[in-house]
Amino acid sequence: MRLLVLLAALALAVTGCSGSGPARPGVLSVGIREPATLLPADLADQAGRLVTGALWTPLADYDAASGKLTPRAAASIESADRVHWTVKLRPAAFHDGTPVTAQSYVDTWRAVAAAHWVSSPVLTKLLRAREIRAAAPDTIALTLDRPSGQVPALLSAPGLVPLPASVLASRGWDGFAKAPVGNGPYRLDGGWKPGSGGTLKRVGAGKAEEIELRVGEPAAQYDAVKAGTLDLATEVPGSQHEAMHGEFGDRHASWALPEAGYLAFPVTNPRFADATVRHGFALGVDRAALEAGPLAHQVDPAKAMLPPADAPGERSGTCRPCSFDAAAGKALLTQAGFPGGATVYFGPGAEAWTRTLTVGLHKALDVSVTAQAAPRSDQLDGPSTLDVKLATASPYELLSELATASGYTDAVFHQNLALADAAATPEEAGELYRLAENQLLRDLPVAPLWAGHGHAVWAPRVHDVTATPFTGPVLAGIGVS
Repeated sequence: MRLLVLLAALALAVTGCSGSGPARPGVLSVGIREPATLLPADLADQAGRLVTGALWTPLADYDAASGKLTPRAAASIESADRVHWTVKLRPAAFHDGTPVTAQSYVDTWRAVAAAHWVSSPVLTKLLRAREIRAAAPDTIALTLDRPSGQVPALLSAPGLVPLPASVLASRGWDGFAKAPVGNGPYRLDGGWKPGSGGTLKRVGAGKAEEIELRVGEPAAQYDAVKAGTLDLATEVPGSQHEAMHGEFGDRHASWALPEAGYLAFPVTNPRFADATVRHGFALGVDRAALEAGPLAHQVDPAKAMLPPADAPGERSGTCRPCSFDAAAGKALLTQAGFPGGATVYFGPGAEAWTRTLTVGLHKALDVSVTAQAAPRSDQLDGPSTLDVKLATASPYELLSELATASGYTDAVFHQNLALADAAATPEEAGELYRLAENQLLRDLPVAPLWAGHGHAVWAPRVHDVTATPFTGPVLAGIGVS
């Protein structure tokens, strides 16, 4: 008996993932981390977005680079004056069989706006609608407080998907997150099992009949794909980034994440009011050391103020403040008469890379730089690191957040931002966003440090893997042979 138990334990250790076994036809096994939540409006982590991206269908997909809108749950999102917007819905039902109507969205958005969730500012600070109502069972009517061409990008946010009437009435958000009911191509069968995962069953336009979601650590999941006991690993540990090219050939993918890191300066503080000082600090940052060190190859050193997931097309010029030039940075501080000494403040989750940043700044610039947890105050006497996770693909969200974080109030910048918001076409908006970005790079109230990216590897029987910034691998589009 003891021998049988030992053999079973050894078999489990070899697979590297509980519940794994021979591949089953039509069943896709996917390794992920434990999602922070499965409540769409309150998630910002890659695992949560991956799962909810299969459970829900958003109104549309919006590509920041091209400005292209691809209708999904919406048949159209239109406006004649950019103040009054009309959203026409395709016929759809929730997984509990109840219809998805315009009122479903109106009631969901009211609940989101009233909450303190990740996606709440999309409605209260970015959309800013004076009225949202159901004009017909399949028609949502919005009236804004100003003309805005950003509505399609905002309404495509994954956090604004509809919730069924049952949870909107009960407000049982925690229970709903354990057994979510969406309107997407897959439903969650049997609820979510923390530490283990869940099973998605196809109910719409998905390629795999069933998707097994297995919670675990990326290193074990990477090895499980190599061993043939897992079909897809949705995160690759930094230690395997080089090896995956040889071990998986063309069976790997990377994509830009809606995440970025910055160093925000308190521009109203006399010691950091001079842009020369801010440029000096920016040139003293060894971004490659951050990427290879505490950020474990899960990011790319910044090459622009806007990360690829949020940028309107390719940037034409170089980003001088994104380079590492210790001698030039030190010279700028000397030129500006910087008295020396600075504390860099960090928020939750950013301590490790902030401390590495300050050690590098001290070495490069020959000034005393220390790291400290940010106090509960809006008036900081030194720079602060920002770990920004975006809720939408609109550059307006990020640019306005960066200005707020640093106290940057330049009138021309904010005018360009307002004009970009009101622009009639994505092309016109993109040009204005680039003007605003260029001004930030010149005045540098914030210095760009890094942009997040995701990686996935998969087994030979897996095909048609594509990824987007907000969902990662699109589970509904992945086939298995």
